[in-house]
Amino acid sequence: MNRVLLTARIVERQALRYTPAGLPALDLVLDHESEVTEAQMPRKVKLEVKAVAIGPVAKQLAAQAVGGFIELEGFLGAPRNGRGVLLHITDFTASVQPKF
Repeated sequence: MNRVLLTARIVERQALRYTPAGLPALDLVLDHESEVTEAQMPRKVKLEVKAVAIGPVAKQLAAQAVGGFIELEGFLGAPRNGRGVLLHITDFTASVQPKF
């Protein structure tokens, strides 16, 4: 299974673009901070991840403010250059404040 649930802040948003198939696409950079339990010990997690949204979700995300928080669902894939990880956002809701 490849499923991601994450609360994150939008730190960078590119201009809305269109795929060769005509679908809207939006590239973003997201920031996440939280505390989780690992091996019965609390652990602080801070990460920055590149993300993309395609289709109607891209248009909806394009209206969200940089610096705003979202709760998202998605999956992990490879970026166009094949290096690293790219978070594909399939659904989201705007969040007034982080729920870290």
